Amino acid sequence: MLRPVHPSLEAVRDLVIRELRAQGVPSLAVAVARDGEILWEEGFGWADRARRVPADEHTTYSLASITKAMTGTALMQQVEKDAVDLDAPIERYLGGARLQPRAVTTAEGATVRRVANHTAGLPLHYQFFYEDEPYLRPPMAETMRRYALLVTAPGERMQYSNLGYGILDHLLSAVTGTPYADLVRRDVFVPLGMHRSAIGLPADLAPLAAQRYGSDDVAYPPYDFDHPGGSAAYASAHDLLRFGMAMLRTPLPDQRSVLADASIGAMHADAGGKGYGVGWIVAEESGYATVGHSGGMGGVSTQLLLVPSERIAVVALTNRSSALLAAMTRIAVLDALLPGYDGEAVGSTLLAQAAPQGEEPSDEVWASMAGRWDGEVEVFSGNVRLSLDVRPAERLVLARLGRAPRVVVDRLRVVDGRLQGGMLGDLRSPDTARYRHGLVTDLVVRGDVIDGALVAVALPGTEDEGGAPGRRAGNALAHWVSLGRVR
Repeated sequence: MLRPVHPSLEAVRDLVIRELRAQGVPSLAVAVARDGEILWEEGFGWADRARRVPADEHTTYSLASITKAMTGTALMQQVEKDAVDLDAPIERYLGGARLQPRAVTTAEGATVRRVANHTAGLPLHYQFFYEDEPYLRPPMAETMRRYALLVTAPGERMQYSNLGYGILDHLLSAVTGTPYADLVRRDVFVPLGMHRSAIGLPADLAPLAAQRYGSDDVAYPPYDFDHPGGSAAYASAHDLLRFGMAMLRTPLPDQRSVLADASIGAMHADAGGKGYGVGWIVAEESGYATVGHSGGMGGVSTQLLLVPSERIAVVALTNRSSALLAAMTRIAVLDALLPGYDGEAVGSTLLAQAAPQGEEPSDEVWASMAGRWDGEVEVFSGNVRLSLDVRPAERLVLARLGRAPRVVVDRLRVVDGRLQGGMLGDLRSPDTARYRHGLVTDLVVRGDVIDGALVAVALPGTEDEGGAPGRRAGNALAHWVSLGRVR
């Protein structure tokens, strides 16, 4: 049965139904509010194909990175209580857990705010733990010992890092003495009337949740990660809309305030100048200032977007890794509601942003790299030697990892002054051994030193150590590299 919808959004419903079938996505749930009024909320398709459970606006979906906005909300509550200073070094609040300075000598510059806006110097990171595998998530202090590397100076660069939000959830537990999941439920979800929301999936919500599917339509087994504060939230479209309305300062009558207006404003402010606030992406679309977040991981594609000047909130949630439908839905909604909004142009911009970035190294860059380099990759289970042979005349970089044969570093690009490319190789740590992986460079030349990160990224379409299908989401694990020029 079709749900009531605002007349201006009837065409969007038709688009959703058509594209859901065309793209083969199992389900989508959408919710829209303006000026404190819910205009439309509805689910389409199957939340669980095997059990023939239809999706609706109250189906609980895995949110992936939209979790960061909820973690940011809980963080700002502690700031309001003077329990946390956003501009203090984050190590002050971690109960003895430590960051690992590499590009700098101390972690003093890695403040709470910089961790929250991805400018602390932490690297790319995600790591999944599946229920049907023998690997368990280690304690956060151990994860930080292995991977909380400051690979750039704090404040120098934005590098989106799920690990930063894992560290923030650890901070919240350490400061409050309450487990992160319980804290967010008590202080965020309950006051906002988000009754089908949780961090993780408790037993009482599991029957109400959409099953996560791979691109082959095979259900993912349940999985965990070492960054719950960045990825672990579940919510229905209705609940997430309630959250968005509270962040617009247009709550429903039965909602209690969770943050002062000034704190919401601070979350939405681009204090680092890199397009990210505290848990929110800060942007402009077709002349409108927006704050929002998307989410994407195995079996998840989600969108939450707020247009504060128009007091509009849009939610789109799917249970397959296909960002197109969720993004298309929220663009279509804004196209219908906002005068002058150009959905086609916004969609083209988003596609361009998703394309590979950077440029070919210039002659000057090649000259700065010329010659032989030797050093090590820091791996928690034992360092691995790395050597590079850079030949500018041939536009060629050869790498040798340990005693393995030399390989080509290909697809070399300069992105924000850093050298990014791909190579084959095996770091042979217990973590990277879980999946066949390639290596991605993220390096900078500093005179006679090349340093930065070497990121082990699970290869798509391969098998893991136990032979399970490699369609499931793998890991991206960064390691510090320091090489010296060989005279």
